Amino acid sequence: MNALLASESVLVACLCAQWCGVCRDYRRCFEQVRTEVQAERPQVQFLWIDVEDEADLLEPLDVDDFPTLLLATGPDARFFGPLIPQAEMLNRMIRSQVQHRAASELNQPEMTALVARIRAAYPSLNRVSPTQ
Repeated sequence: MNALLASESVLVACLCAQWCGVCRDYRRCFEQVRTEVQAERPQVQFLWIDVEDEADLLEPLDVDDFPTLLLATGPDARFFGPLIPQAEMLNRMIRSQVQHRAASELNQPEMTALVARIRAAYPSLNRVSPTQ
């Protein structure tokens, strides 16, 4: 199969803070889910964003609850909000996004702009490996 285009990719971005103990603990879980999911679905791209290190990227959004998850399909944000820091919850959300690609987008201009800024700042997210 040919390489998938960025418009077909699923972005899973976790917005956290280094000072947050829950975030530090959750990072291992996030990385574990990344490994498991990408083994079967390389179109799902994961990104860990520290809200303080990447404040300019996130501006004007304020993230107050940790961890906060952004799920996007191509340029369209599908979910943005706090997440229970459990691997099974993250897995379910990703599976739902991949299996139900026609799910409605958030239709919030600030979320669309955020997805565009993240994809521009991290161009490697736009290159998805071909499936096996």
